[in-house]
Amino acid sequence: MSPTGDQLLTMLSALANPHRLRILAALSAGGRDYVSRLAREIGISRPLLHLHLQKLEEAGLVTSRLELSADGKALNYFEVADFALELTPAAIAEAAASLTVKPEK
Repeated sequence: MSPTGDQLLTMLSALANPHRLRILAALSAGGRDYVSRLAREIGISRPLLHLHLQKLEEAGLVTSRLELSADGKALNYFEVADFALELTPAAIAEAAASLTVKPEK
């Protein structure tokens, strides 16, 4: 199923950042991970990572799940969502037709 115009814009906006591309690459290569370990792996702060993960989750590119560790700590695990994005002129035209934001005149 192709994304709507609004969904496509959200996805492309989320992908238009080098940190977010690195986050997706790290999660794709290593599977699901929790924020502290992922932040160390990528080399960014946890607060900055949270902001980027929120943007990726809003775009439907990652999912999260809160779990309790063996020692009782709450860990928020993230993993790449199952998505496929094909950018062709026809797909863009189809997405553009469904945009809810109309151009200003």
